[in-house]
Amino acid sequence: MEHPATGSGLGHSTDYPDSYDAGLLFPMPREASRLPLGLAADALPFAGIDRWHAWEVSWLNPQGKPEVAIGRIDIPASSPFMVESKSLKLYLNGYNSERMVSLEAVRALIETDLSAACQAGVTVELYSPDTLPGLAVQSPGESIDALDIACERYHPDPALLSAAGDTVEETLRSDLLKSNCPVTLQPDWASVIVHYVGPRIDRAGLLRYIVSFRNHADFHEHCVERIWVDLMERCRPEKLTVFACYTRRGGLDINPWRSNFETLPDTFVKLARQ
Repeated sequence: MEHPATGSGLGHSTDYPDSYDAGLLFPMPREASRLPLGLAADALPFAGIDRWHAWEVSWLNPQGKPEVAIGRIDIPASSPFMVESKSLKLYLNGYNSERMVSLEAVRALIETDLSAACQAGVTVELYSPDTLPGLAVQSPGESIDALDIACERYHPDPALLSAAGDTVEETLRSDLLKSNCPVTLQPDWASVIVHYVGPRIDRAGLLRYIVSFRNHADFHEHCVERIWVDLMERCRPEKLTVFACYTRRGGLDINPWRSNFETLPDTFVKLARQ
């Protein structure tokens, strides 16, 4: 089967654009990766957002002077399409030599183009570097990375997950999530946060499971959805949130959030590795 990114610039040498071009955005359908997980587009068991941070947005004002901003882009998980990351980089780079009347004009145009590409209401905010709201630099929860465990599986194995005992509420985190781009096979690094209410999840098994993604090739959004589905099926929590903060590449980081009981905080998260 043809890969959904076929036809994009992903994995190929690319000339960076010197002018605005909405046609550079390459939408990719979510359906192909969701069907193997038993996820139907009209009955998703979670709500979610793919929150992108764009750290290198720039354009020219009407006098030709450069302006810079930091962007936050929220793509709803319910959108039928997501945007391939290299195409978004190329699209944003197209503004570098483009004269725009204001920051608001840039924001509105990006929002319009991404909403059209994703076929859903995408939200875009642009901030000057000294006006970021509520910057957080540490992920929440208790780290499980210090556990002394042996790891032998490097492809996702939900059998590593288990839970038992009385109902608890806790937030666990790990900085050891690594997956690979499914087209270029470049490594993608992330911190993952699991907030749940339910039988206590075995921490050693959870850490081994997170490590098991190490040789797995998939997009960030699909990895988080797989983690959410596997935790629900194997550990049976009443409530579950999975949030992954991936490190940036080319000025962009992607932070997928999936939950059946809470919403993504408005805090502007920037972890040490991002």
